[in-house]
Amino acid sequence: MLVEIRIDSLGAIKAADAQFDRGLTVLTGETGTGKTMVVTGLHLLGGARADADRVRSGATRAVVEGRFTTAEIDADLAARVDAMLVDAGADRDDDGSIIAMRSVNREGPSRAALGGRGVPARTLGGFTTELLTLHGQNDQLRLMRPDEQRAALDRYAGTADLLERYRQARAEWRAARSDLLERTGRARELAQEADRLKFALTEVDAVAPQPGEDAELTADIRRLTELDALREAAAVARAALSGDPDDPTSGAGAQAAIAAARSALENSDDPALRDLAQPLGGVLAVVAETAGEIGGYLAGLPTDASALETKLSRQAELRTLTRKYAADVDGVLAWAEESRRRLAQLDVSEDALTALAHRVDELAARVAAAAVALTKARTKAATGLAKAVTAELGGLAMADAEFSVAVSSTPAGPDDRSPLRLPSGETVQAGPDGADAVEFGFTAHRGMAVLPLAKSASGGELSRVMLALEVVLAASTAGTTMVFDEVDAGVGGRAAVQIGRRLARLARTHQVIVVTHLPQVAAYADTHLVVTAAGGGASVVRSLDDDERVAELARMLAGLGDSDTARAHARELLDTARGELN
Repeated sequence: MLVEIRIDSLGAIKAADAQFDRGLTVLTGETGTGKTMVVTGLHLLGGARADADRVRSGATRAVVEGRFTTAEIDADLAARVDAMLVDAGADRDDDGSIIAMRSVNREGPSRAALGGRGVPARTLGGFTTELLTLHGQNDQLRLMRPDEQRAALDRYAGTADLLERYRQARAEWRAARSDLLERTGRARELAQEADRLKFALTEVDAVAPQPGEDAELTADIRRLTELDALREAAAVARAALSGDPDDPTSGAGAQAAIAAARSALENSDDPALRDLAQPLGGVLAVVAETAGEIGGYLAGLPTDASALETKLSRQAELRTLTRKYAADVDGVLAWAEESRRRLAQLDVSEDALTALAHRVDELAARVAAAAVALTKARTKAATGLAKAVTAELGGLAMADAEFSVAVSSTPAGPDDRSPLRLPSGETVQAGPDGADAVEFGFTAHRGMAVLPLAKSASGGELSRVMLALEVVLAASTAGTTMVFDEVDAGVGGRAAVQIGRRLARLARTHQVIVVTHLPQVAAYADTHLVVTAAGGGASVVRSLDDDERVAELARMLAGLGDSDTARAHARELLDTARGELN
């Protein structure tokens, strides 16, 4: 649920705060005051393109903040929202709400934030669209698109699992089919590539490089070329520490000297001198350990001069590989691993092609079965959706209207790269959303031909069709927020009253926010917000009490908020709406 929205420097609104509650909230105001900027702000939170022209004149940026709660949504949706918050690194506020923010700069990129963390606008939009459904006149036009009609039917039919199963099967089938086509169509070329890879892998296997071997060889070779100098430095250091074992006249070394000093101090009668002996014990241990390590180093130095030649020969073998296949040995090993995978895909033998063709046929059968199941679910649901929307249209002063939903297969064209043969023998286009074409039909007068929605509905009729559809589909999104921007455009009289009733009915299970110019709709609101001019070209949003609602309804009815007749009519309209709601 949307709890609050704050807008700064967006269009006509300089600074405004609006609080939202459960039920139906209407937003009204004179033309030009900026009431649609609230919806524009919500669109920005939904990830819409940030238009710098929306920034208020004289301001450097516009900011929209929305506060959302998730306490009333269903468990599945709540789990998806929580997963989005975790992925974005977003935090809830102290009261459990989530703050979404979008800023639009006059110059430079826009910014988005979710739960106090900067996120891409796409991530912000993914979060808000789970909780918000926005409907404006552009959305009504979008309803005419076949993909939107298919999505609405799927939402009604609950085909999410069937659709996901189909898409997974289709992806596997298309990958295997593409592999088969490549192998059969480029058999000679692929066979030549396989020969080249086999030769190269044989060469790599013969050398058998080990990870990091080239770096180790370089270090070893450097040591061997300086062997005498290294041996001398180590021997001098060891002799200095512990004496030269091969020369008894060289002296005892530092180790013996420190031991003697320590012994002398420990045997002293003075406590202060005895205390000084303790740190010498640590020094003696370090000297002894270091001398031992130097001895080990000396013992590890090669004595055979041929070791250098052997390592240089091995280095030359490795360089043969690194010149051909990668910059270093680790790169050669990675290339070899990738080449083995590629070689497994280049098998163009008759047995391999037969096995792959068999797999393609098996996967095609799975896709066809998934497509048929999807078609059956859509076809079954189409009848129920058509009846339900037609019934809702009757409640919106369109008792003679008829709404239809047609589901038909999409035949594969001659240039279709992935034709799918169904068990019925029909060859169809296996699109990403199935093999079906979904088309909404409409007629305002029963008995007349039902034509595609795009060709048969006026603006006002389309508004009511969309509202009827949303009422029917509302059960799948209980607890979320639905925003309607002048969904009542082109409507008046009795139809406007029916729209108000339907929006109030929808608000029993959803939070509904409506921008309207019709008093018949505004009268059904639980909360009435009005956008008014505040001087200096700015506008403010405020909530109306009972008397102020009457005055606003009177203005909307006749443009005469102070007229006793208009106020009486407004009071009657408000009382009638309240009576129906109670």
